[in-house]
Amino acid sequence: MFVVDTCVLIDIADADPQYGRASATCLAAHLDEGLVVSPVSYVELAPVFDGSARLLDEFLDGAGVGRNEPFDLADRAAAFSAWVRYVSAKRGGETQRRPVADALIGALAVRVGGIITRNGADFAAFYPTLRVLDPAVG
Repeated sequence: MFVVDTCVLIDIADADPQYGRASATCLAAHLDEGLVVSPVSYVELAPVFDGSARLLDEFLDGAGVGRNEPFDLADRAAAFSAWVRYVSAKRGGETQRRPVADALIGALAVRVGGIITRNGADFAAFYPTLRVLDPAVG
């Protein structure tokens, strides 16, 4: 199963001329393995659909992306540990700025098996062994 990152879903929703087709093709190719969106990405997508949960849900259903995968205690623990490591590295001047959203989205991706994103390096900062598929690479 794969978590689909926010950027990939925005590529498709906005019919992005550079990434939209590749993102849609990547999702279609991995549909049988199972696709889910994290609760964080669900919230991040709200503005794309003018705050309409109904429109967002219809879009996700049409793309074959589930939205009911729970963020469980193991995910919380993984995100907690990843964020502690990141903040420690940042304080030591060893890393650049990364949003907490990547720690949360990545935690779910670790549990379910991987992530489809164009921002693999952002997730690698938290989860170096995470399986990453980049639709822009093919």
